[in-house]
Amino acid sequence: MFDDKKLWKERASGRIKDLGKYLRYIFNGHLVVVLLFLLGTASFYYQNWIENLPAGFPVEIVIAVIIGFLLTYSPVYNFLLDADQIFILPLEDKLKGYFLRSGIASLVFQGYLLLMVLAVLMPMYAHISGNGFRSFLPFFIILLLVKAWNLAASWRIDFFVQSVVHRWDLVVRYCINATFTFLLFKQANLFILLVIVVVCALYYRTFSVQSNKMGLKWDLLINQEEKRMASFYRLANMFTDVPKLRDTVKRRKWLDLFLNRIAFSRENTYLYLFSRAFLRSSDYLGLFTRLTVIGAFAIYFISFGIGQILLGILFLYLTGFQLLPLWNHHQNKLWVDLYPIEKRYKTAAFSSLLMTILAIQTVIYALLILVKGELMIALLFLLAGLVFTYLFVYIYAKNRLKA
Repeated sequence: MFDDKKLWKERASGRIKDLGKYLRYIFNGHLVVVLLFLLGTASFYYQNWIENLPAGFPVEIVIAVIIGFLLTYSPVYNFLLDADQIFILPLEDKLKGYFLRSGIASLVFQGYLLLMVLAVLMPMYAHISGNGFRSFLPFFIILLLVKAWNLAASWRIDFFVQSVVHRWDLVVRYCINATFTFLLFKQANLFILLVIVVVCALYYRTFSVQSNKMGLKWDLLINQEEKRMASFYRLANMFTDVPKLRDTVKRRKWLDLFLNRIAFSRENTYLYLFSRAFLRSSDYLGLFTRLTVIGAFAIYFISFGIGQILLGILFLYLTGFQLLPLWNHHQNKLWVDLYPIEKRYKTAAFSSLLMTILAIQTVIYALLILVKGELMIALLFLLAGLVFTYLFVYIYAKNRLKA
């Protein structure tokens, strides 16, 4: 006899085990030290920033904008697999308990994230409003209830196949969430908040009634779950090999101008191969772009010179360390082993590409510091960044790839 409770426990425990296995690689010793450094630095500057905020700073609007996004993005983690649309689809009527447990698990996890974000934003609110932290727990409980409504509404919207319905749902729910959060932190009249609660109830009921006669959209739910896990696997793949990861490749023809500069010769075979993989793969190019942008913002807002240099080198290390899996990008392609090319050319090509990428990032950060008017710090960072890049590529990376 079919037991939906047993199925859910197996799926949930399997997912937790899978996540835990890769999280051990992600939060290794290197990354923990880096995160502690970043958190400490961010906390220091955040506290100083809060102390210098003017009395009229629109803190409620800032919180409403941020919390609004967090409340609106409310997917239900359903733990479905691709084969379910064949083998479990006939049991759809018996899965109400399964999806209810999925919704509760989603609320617990996303509620924890909400708690963390609210804890970060509350010092800013307490400083401007002068109310201290006594409102923290009531605010969190109310927002958690709003989060539960968003999860329920998001689940009902998944019964619709029209993409326009999904887009408008996100817009409408974000407006409701941001408005409610603003009025909540503004400590508006209780009657106004109750009016929004009634609107939320009517909104949910409207889609609930319409979707009651609809069946589950199995392909949509499975696709959403696969996308969420693919995002995690891409992150984990920066630290270890992930067999379940499916490569995502984009043509990006406009980047061919960089490939055309590589001379057509036997020695440059692997340089061309690694370069094309870097430019076409969303994992590597996306990683470089994200870390460069985040590092640029961090460096721009740090005001003292040594901090800018240390933070810049930190992001160089993060970029270089997480690009090392590019070395094994073609390891499962047998045709690469047929190349009549010595391994030393492969090593030289990878080192050359990694050196170029990190040098470009170094120049970007140095130019950003120069734009701030700190010429000496920019020159010092350029020198320190290039020296670090050379040592990382030709000593650290080579030894790590041999291990």
